[in-house]
Amino acid sequence: MARLYEYQSKKLLNEGGVRVPRGEVAFSAAEARAIAEKIAKPVVLKIQVWLTGRAGLGGIQFADSPQEAEEKAGRLLGMKVKNSVIDRILVEEKLAIKAEYFAGLVLDDAQKCPLLIFSSVGGTGIEEIARKHPEKIAKLAIDVGAGLGEFEARNLVRKAGLTGNVMTQLAEILTRFYEVARTKDARSAEINPLVLTEDDFVYAADCHLVIDDYAVFRHPELGIEVAREFDRPPTELEKIAYKVEEKDYRGTFYFFQMTEKIPEDEKYIGFHGAGGGGSMMSMDAVLDKGFKLANYCDTSGNPPASKVYRAAKIILSQPGIRGYFASGSGLASQEQYHSARGLVKAFTEEHLNVPAVIRLGGNYEEEAIRILGAYGQNLPAKVEGYGRDDAPEKCVRRLEELIRENREVKHEVKPIAEFRPIAEAYSFDTLTGKLFIDHRKCPGCKSKGCLGACAPKILKLQGDRPVLAITPEEAKKGKCTECLACEIFCRFHEQNAIVIHLPIPGLKEYREKLLSD
Repeated sequence: MARLYEYQSKKLLNEGGVRVPRGEVAFSAAEARAIAEKIAKPVVLKIQVWLTGRAGLGGIQFADSPQEAEEKAGRLLGMKVKNSVIDRILVEEKLAIKAEYFAGLVLDDAQKCPLLIFSSVGGTGIEEIARKHPEKIAKLAIDVGAGLGEFEARNLVRKAGLTGNVMTQLAEILTRFYEVARTKDARSAEINPLVLTEDDFVYAADCHLVIDDYAVFRHPELGIEVAREFDRPPTELEKIAYKVEEKDYRGTFYFFQMTEKIPEDEKYIGFHGAGGGGSMMSMDAVLDKGFKLANYCDTSGNPPASKVYRAAKIILSQPGIRGYFASGSGLASQEQYHSARGLVKAFTEEHLNVPAVIRLGGNYEEEAIRILGAYGQNLPAKVEGYGRDDAPEKCVRRLEELIRENREVKHEVKPIAEFRPIAEAYSFDTLTGKLFIDHRKCPGCKSKGCLGACAPKILKLQGDRPVLAITPEEAKKGKCTECLACEIFCRFHEQNAIVIHLPIPGLKEYREKLLSD
């Protein structure tokens, strides 16, 4: 799920016909002053974060003049709130509030429909309202086919104890609120508080929408960079990782960065899971040993080797980690040799200098362990593979031993070299990359093992040279599964004539910036 900031949510409400306070978002103290001058009334300044309890954090301030607004904005901008550094504040008119209400919309799994919740008491969380004032809360299950009728909204407000003009205003707002949430594919939405002002108008004084991540592609107007439910803006590395997942639906790739700067004296590792439950158990084993996670990553659902490769490259873009630990479900249905090949390609390119312990339980795990053992030998640090019968705790203990043997060496991020294929190389596009074969080296190949390694059988011999056995269009549409088998075989057993270029947009520039800072 993807969260919207308050100012974004209010913009959508306003466009949908719901009254909101006059205001704009400011990215500097000078902008805050200009907005306050335009409003020409006392203003409230609110930090824009994806967290609740801003007032308790000092993130809501009031100003009676533009000068005061500028001064307080200067103090708010740049303040650190948990994992966020405040870079924007909402400056809006201060309302004279007479009463506060609550409106929320969630998807009810039990009833399989949207559930509208209204309370005639607002200003605090709905859980606290329910505990203190259960009689003030009314709920309505909405028929998605029929929508929310205004008469239903009036009855809902009446059940919560309100009548008269305020009931009429609230009913109209609730129907518009529902329509905004529906058209924007919100998984949840909340207005808290809805306020009645001294001049008897109802405003949405605060609002937050959470958009279904599977629907984000339908709403480019929302400017959502990462369709994940973070409690802070995504880091640059998370944005790069999301671009890998965004248009490649073969398996899943989830990447969450725990810290952007690893302290010198703390034991951080790169964590690579596979499958939610197994990954959680493995993560617990890591934490129990006193390690800290630089990131949480999950590649599951039978991802291709190319996606695992990109995940590993992104994990290894974090300087200071002392090891690489991969472990997930012991009963994964995916063919584990795909993951093994992806890791081998990444580790080889990175010339890995920190130990890696890889637990690949599931189909063909023996072959996966063999691949890691055979092709991970000539790296500066050790790479070891384990299977389902090896408990995560055992694997973590082994990682700890290897890190000690490696003298606590920390991973050094290297620049990504510009890829320059040989001009005469035979090549074809794959779904997310491009395969190159240097045919000049092929006459020296005795085994032609790249053909046997290619399980989809998309290669054939033309003379003594491997070429496509299918059309280039078919290869590009996915017939080439990017399993990396031909490249791994040719690199380690034959002429090193095959390279599959799998670009990761933005990663080269990210590392360059990292190394220049």
